[in-house]
Amino acid sequence: MIPPDYLLLRLLRRTLPAPAMHGLLRHRVVVRPGLETREPEAAAARYEAALAEVGRRLEGATVMDFGYGGSIGLGLALLARGARKVVLLDPYAPIDLEADRRWAAQASAGVTLAGGEVVLDPDRLVREHRTIQAYVAGGGEPVDVVLSWSVLEHVDDPEGVIAALAAATRPGGVQVHCIDLRDHVFRHPFEMLCHSAEVWRRLNPPSNLNRWRLWQYEAVFRRYFRHVAWEALERDLAAFRRARPRIRPEFLSGDEAVDAVTRVLFRVAEPRPPAQAAQPQAAQVGP
Repeated sequence: MIPPDYLLLRLLRRTLPAPAMHGLLRHRVVVRPGLETREPEAAAARYEAALAEVGRRLEGATVMDFGYGGSIGLGLALLARGARKVVLLDPYAPIDLEADRRWAAQASAGVTLAGGEVVLDPDRLVREHRTIQAYVAGGGEPVDVVLSWSVLEHVDDPEGVIAALAAATRPGGVQVHCIDLRDHVFRHPFEMLCHSAEVWRRLNPPSNLNRWRLWQYEAVFRRYFRHVAWEALERDLAAFRRARPRIRPEFLSGDEAVDAVTRVLFRVAEPRPPAQAAQPQAAQVGP
């Protein structure tokens, strides 16, 4: 049986118009945006630390902020930390002009304010409002580093997106992706795994949750990158054990320590050439 509070929240979310949801996020009413939007300097520091763990740096790199959310704040923070150029890519997020003017007024490079208009320096900071597949097909500039936080769980075609991200990355490049594996009604973090595809089509929020699990992401990352490592940022064993009798078998690996992970950080490096990537790699569970 679907928990009544969960069902109510899911139905409300599905009926809330997209502009209303964007307004709530922008004004931080009930819901609030992620750290990248709220505190881009802190988000940039978090990415810098994650890259340092694998011996990589922002200095001199062309960086893609995948799913940037509509505001230039994080792009400017990455430039301030030494990135040569930042590509902000997001096909869906509306531009937040109010936030952009605020960040531009504080920036020293990459943007200017001209009569209240935000003007990006195309040699330092560019916006791409298209999918990563379209970016690659359209000859978008290859990048050295790709960063995303709580983005991949929302894409319709995770493997297609990961393949395109690999194709957009220069040989030897690196990517950092934090993936939130929870149902986004956070008091029921595993509820979405308890339902068939047909039922989930009626419950899935407009932001889309693809329901991929850690071990599925890992297998696909290994298909497209030579080096793959993951770190469990959070686990919720108690919630997992409560939901376990109802979770559908296709969402279980058999390893409770893996299946109970709610947030995971992937660090992947060295994209495989297309001919190698086409050969599926054996799925591996664990770091």
